[in-house]
Formats: sequence, C-alpha cells, structure tokens
Amino acid sequence: MNRLAGVTSPYLLQHADNPVDWWPWSPEAFEEARRRDVPVLLSVGYSSCHWCHVMAHESFEDEATAAYMNEHFVSVKVDREERPDVDAVYMEAVQAATGQGGWPMTVFLTADAEPFYFGTYFPPESRHGMPAFRQVLEGVTAAWTGRRDEVGEVAGRIVRDLSERSLAHGGDGPPGEAELAQALLGLTRDYDEKRGGFGGAPKFPPSMALEFLLRHHARTGADGALQMASDTCEAMARGGIYDQLGGGFARYSVDRDWVVPHFEKMLYDNALLCRVYAHLWRSTGSELARRVALETADFMVRELRTPEGGFASALDADSEDAAGRHVEGAYYVWTPAQLREVLGEEDAAFAAAYFGVTEEGTFEEGSSVLQLPGGTGESGESGESGGVGGSGESGGPRQSGGPDALRAAGVRERLLAAREARPRPGRDDKIVAAWNGLAIAALAETGAYFDRPDLVERATEAADLLVRVHMGPVARLVRTSKDGRAGEHAGVLEDYGDVAEGFLALAAVTGEGAWLEFAGFLLDIVLQHFRGEGGQLYDTADDAEQLIRRPQDPTDSATPAGWTAAAGALLSYAAHTGSEPHRTAAEEALGVVKALGPRAPRFIGWGLAVAEALLDGPREVAVAGPAGGELHRTALLGRAPGAVVAAGEPGGAEFPLLADRPLVDGAPTAYVCRHFVCEAPTTDPEALARALGGAV
Repeated sequence: MNRLAGVTSPYLLQHADNPVDWWPWSPEAFEEARRRDVPVLLSVGYSSCHWCHVMAHESFEDEATAAYMNEHFVSVKVDREERPDVDAVYMEAVQAATGQGGWPMTVFLTADAEPFYFGTYFPPESRHGMPAFRQVLEGVTAAWTGRRDEVGEVAGRIVRDLSERSLAHGGDGPPGEAELAQALLGLTRDYDEKRGGFGGAPKFPPSMALEFLLRHHARTGADGALQMASDTCEAMARGGIYDQLGGGFARYSVDRDWVVPHFEKMLYDNALLCRVYAHLWRSTGSELARRVALETADFMVRELRTPEGGFASALDADSEDAAGRHVEGAYYVWTPAQLREVLGEEDAAFAAAYFGVTEEGTFEEGSSVLQLPGGTGESGESGESGGVGGSGESGGPRQSGGPDALRAAGVRERLLAAREARPRPGRDDKIVAAWNGLAIAALAETGAYFDRPDLVERATEAADLLVRVHMGPVARLVRTSKDGRAGEHAGVLEDYGDVAEGFLALAAVTGEGAWLEFAGFLLDIVLQHFRGEGGQLYDTADDAEQLIRRPQDPTDSATPAGWTAAAGALLSYAAHTGSEPHRTAAEEALGVVKALGPRAPRFIGWGLAVAEALLDGPREVAVAGPAGGELHRTALLGRAPGAVVAAGEPGGAEFPLLADRPLVDGAPTAYVCRHFVCEAPTTDPEALARALGGAV
C-alpha cells in the first residue's frame, strides 16, 4: 500500500500513485522493516529535480521494479526540502563514502536507520559505468540475506565514522581584519575574470559571497571586491541563467559562461539574488542592477506567490514542448522559426541578434536560451529602468534609452505574451519558512529602495502567514505549510535564522516594532535549543527527533548556512536591543568563520558577510520621526555593513533604539552609534548618508 496520499509535500504527492509501497519518513516505517526483517530503501529528492522525475518514470512507475522493491524492502520517500535534517545526515554519509552526492539520493539502511550502501540516480539499464537499478536492488538483497554480518559491520563503521567527526569552530573569537583579507584573496584566486563567478562548470550564483564582497567594499573601499561583485552580477544578468523575458534566475548554469541553465527556478535563489542586485544598486547606482532587482522581485510575486500570501518553493525545470513531450526547458527556449511565428521576419531577425538565438541553437534540438550577448546596447549604463510590469501586477519589462532598447521592450512583451500560452512548468506550492524569510527581507528592502510599497505589502503578508501558520504559541517554528495548513516537521536552524532576518528587515523598513519582537522570540529559541558547547550551533533543536547524528554544518549550500544565518540575526537583534547574551552568541558562533573563512571563502560567504557587520559595529541608526520619510529612506540606503535601522516617533516603546531620542528643532532627527560611541544627531539627509558610508 502506498502511504503518501494526504501528505503536505508536493514532492511526495508526485509519488502517491506509484506502484511502490512508499512510506513517509516515520518510526512506523522502520518498525515495519524490523518486523519483516528487510532493509529500508531511502529515496530523497525534491519536486523540481529533473533527475528525480527521470528515475521516478523509469523505475518507480515500472510495475516489475516496484514489485521487487515491495517484496524485498520497506521503501521510504523523503522531500529534502521538508526534512533537511534527514537529507543532511545521509548526504554526509554518501559524500564520505563516494566522494560525491546529489539528488535523487538512494540509501539503503538497516531497521536502526544505519546506512550501509549508497548512490544517487540509478538508470534502468547499466550505462556510463552506472549499474542498473535492478542490479543494485538484487545486490543489496543478496548481501542482506547472505552476508548480514558484513552489512552490520559496514553500517556500524559508517555510523561510528560520522559520530567521530569533530567540527573545528574556532573557539578563540570571531574573525578579524586578517582573516577577512585572506578570504578576499582566496576568492580572488578562484575568480573567473573572463566570465564572472567562481570556479568552473557547473556554475552556481554565488549569492552569499557577493554579499560579502559588497560589504567588504563598503567597509574598506577595496575596489577589487566591488569589481568582482559587479562583473559577476552583470554576467549572470546577461546570461541564459536569467530569464530575459519574465525575470528571475534559474538554479545554475551547466556551462562556465552562464548560457545554458538548469531551468528550475527556486524561491531561495531569487530571494537572495534580488537582495544582492538591490544592494549592488545601492553601492553603484547601476541601472542594470536596478532593473534586475525589480524584475526578480516582480517574478517572485507574479509566479511564486500563493493565495495565502506566502511564496511557493519552486518552478519545475520540465514542461511540455510542442510535441507533447515532457522535457527540460521547453517553456523558456526559442528557435528562429518560433521567433518568426510570433514576430514576423524583420522583428524576428532583430530578436535573434539581440537575444543570441542561432540556427544551430545554444541548447538542444536547434533551440536557444535567450541571453543578452555583447553589442546589444544593454548595459548598466544604458538608461534602462523599470521592472517586469513596473507595478508588480503584469508582465513585460519597460525600458527607456535608444531605439534598440525601445524596440527590444516591444519584442519582449510580444514574446512573453506568446510564452504564456505554452504549457507552464509545475509549481511546488509548499511554503518553506526559511526561504520565505529570505523573500521577506528581499522584497521589503527592494520595495523601500525603489519606492514600491506594493513589494513591502507582499513582504508583510508573507510575514503574517509565517506568524499565523508556522509559529506556535511558544514561537516554535514549523518547517513547511501548504494551502494554509502547517506541516508536521519542526523548523531547523536555518528557519529560525532566515525568518528572524526577514522580520528584522521588515521592522527596519516599516517602522513596526512587532517584527523586532517576533525576531526576538525566535532567537531566544535558538539560544535555548540550538546552541552547544563553545557557542557552536546545531541544525536541529536539542529536543528534535534523534537521527544517527545530530546534523551540524556551518557552510553555505544554495542558501546561507543556518549557523551563520542565526549568527547574523543574533548580531542585528543585539544591535537593536543592546542584549549582551545575543551579541556574545553571535560572536562565539562566528568562531567557525575565523577557522574556515581564510581556507574556504566560497563556502562560508554569509558568515564572512556577518563578520563584516561585526567589524563595522554594526552601526545603530535611530530615526526619530515618521517611518517612510526622507531621513528614514536615507538610513535604509546607507551602505555600512549590517547597519540596523529603527524609525518611529520619539518616545515610542516599540524600538529600544528610539528611547531618549528627541527631535531637534522639531524636525526628524537621526542618531548613529557604534562601539558605544554616538555621533552628533543630524536632521540633514546628506550628513546621515556620509555617516553611513554614502547613499546613491
């Protein structure tokens, strides 16, 4: 019997009709394996994973394969986005054993949840050096029935190896100037000067490292840091990884030149990159950065917002093509013939040159991914403005500038309208607390910077959903929800850190102190349940379900590590409130950045960004006067790393920073402090901008 009907995970629901007798992760599944004396087959994936779909179609929908699985295994399906703790523990084992990992992840376990054989995708027939899935199943069955002692020894050794892994977390304080300079040097060595970004193919958007580079430049004036950030952002925005019609970024580029993406669009990527481009505009005034920030924000609202006010997790990479096949990228790619069909001969020729569409194609079967290759006249200085829809309610970027830019705007609108008629990629409607926290921060700041109150409203609505559905009466977060119904799984550290970060950004933008209070509730839980010896942090609470290892990872993956996300939120909250326990916890948590930052800066970028804020203070800005005024906006546009902003009427009780901050001569007044020293209060926006590192 397949037991996945009725779960909240869209990924698990995709498998609810498989002939496999799937179980969700549960104690009952392991009890069943013990009762039947069979191993557990653990399959981990997520809803927008292309190869997860492929393996499902090839193997899990196959009656003969399913029958073998049902006879010899208890099969457990896990959504890695819903249970990142389970995913992290077994991915660590897979990577330790094989040197690589990925999804779908296939792990064979004992009834005590101890792993003994690993893999990722297995094809239905052996190819490219990979055994067939049926061969793997038969081999594991033979080992289980004929060499049980050996299986037990392997499982025990793997669990011991995992439990003995120790994490060097610094222990002697946060990083200083020397460590951050070494981290910058490490990034410079890995930087791709020709193409932007770091390393080779596949190339992922380095969102957290870009935040570090922007903060480092703001604090030190290092031109090289700003250049790497600016050039990488421009390369990505011109590449196929960015949706040139509808806005928003794909998961990664399969090549070094950002041309061909893996077409799934994730909420977390777009939230992080929206914020990066907004911060780049704040630092440089780049019109390209402004356009991309707004288009990405509008993409999230238009494509990912759910009826409940939150933001869905992802759009699938696959959709139906014109022939009715379910293939990757079908929604996004174009052939010259398709351009002619929509635009006519003359405009199609223009569009092909403008967007890099060739007869040979840059993708598959003669199709091309739209880009902005050199010579189009579009750059950060081209006079572009606006975003997708401008108001966030409709599609089609608006542009000003030369004739080509105006013509391109019309072409874009027509192509976007034609694309809307294509079968759309599937959407994972699951609300993940952490990723919505990232989106709240991005939309709140982008709305404030560019006078888009609608974006701030969308951020506020998502925050309301998290409070109503994801936070219980004691502020314990639930990881996911769907259709307004909370899931069953407890929030992990990244949920607490990222949601607190979103609430703190919303408090700064709106002047509503309730969001500061909610952030405090969450961070108190972090101090109570996620903190260990020496200030190190764990990914799961001390009262969460016990796995074979309590997961703990301070390095970034596609999102900021929960460890450093929490450190950043703790630091900001301490700056707002003067709480010494929260600041001490932040400083102790950053010990891991001191240890890892100089050696692996690409993988601890958010921790480095938080360390920049710590070195700068962070600065505490109190604006006595109405939220939304010129002085408040100037404070938000200050480039000082990690500066916290409180705005409201003097004497209000919502923000501790506003205590004893009177108006000067009856005018709105700004107070800037750091390291227990305050500058003279000012009513002059230009003076405030200078005090905060300048503003565009």
